[in-house]
Amino acid sequence: MTLSAQWPRFQDSGVPRDAQGRVRIEAPPPRTPDGKPDLAGNWLRADAEPLPSELAGLFGQTNRDPSGDVVGEPRIPLFPPDPKAPPIAAFWDLATNVPGGLPLTPWAAGVKKQRMAAEMKDNPDANYMPMGITQFHMQPQPWWYGYSVGRWEGDTLVVETNNLRGAEEGPFDGWLDVRGTPYTNQARFIERFRQPIFGKLGIDVTIEDAKAFTRPVTVRINQRVVVDEEPIEFVCNENQQFRQRIKIG
Repeated sequence: MTLSAQWPRFQDSGVPRDAQGRVRIEAPPPRTPDGKPDLAGNWLRADAEPLPSELAGLFGQTNRDPSGDVVGEPRIPLFPPDPKAPPIAAFWDLATNVPGGLPLTPWAAGVKKQRMAAEMKDNPDANYMPMGITQFHMQPQPWWYGYSVGRWEGDTLVVETNNLRGAEEGPFDGWLDVRGTPYTNQARFIERFRQPIFGKLGIDVTIEDAKAFTRPVTVRINQRVVVDEEPIEFVCNENQQFRQRIKIG
């Protein structure tokens, strides 16, 4: 005998709906009393992500995309592609959709090579440590670090962040993706948030880091709104004992 718990059903107020009660994703975005887009809400990543080849078969996936990666979720675009958008950010390896790859300096390429050779065992996400800005935008978890200042440029919210812990500080610091693309404590992140329609949030992330990149890099992260659902808290204890019980590498 099994018993499944269920969340009570409810409807978010202030959500644009049609006559049947369905959410009007394409409706104009809500605005605050001062006329700026109201970005409040629950947002999840909207872009499909292929699993890397090293995880082939782990989740019973057999389909591969042209790059050879195993497709980890249906490739059904939620929003039409934007030809003017920067390359779509990839959670496993930020370079996946960047033409020619990331412009890594020799130092950064060496750090990434070392991290991959160690099977990414120090990935902060896997160790319940604060992860890089691009990683947390692609996860449904909140984090805080660095020093951020925001401003409005028309309907775009621009947030600049510096004073982060880079790859020089420790093995868990300065990770942009699962495969260990690094950033340093000199890095500056510029995030541009736009809500063109009610159901979509586009985030362009620019990374300026002279020690890790030969030029600035910009990627796009699309997020979709989640309504009529209560967010479930994701909690990890800093005193987790996983690494003491499991031998990795």
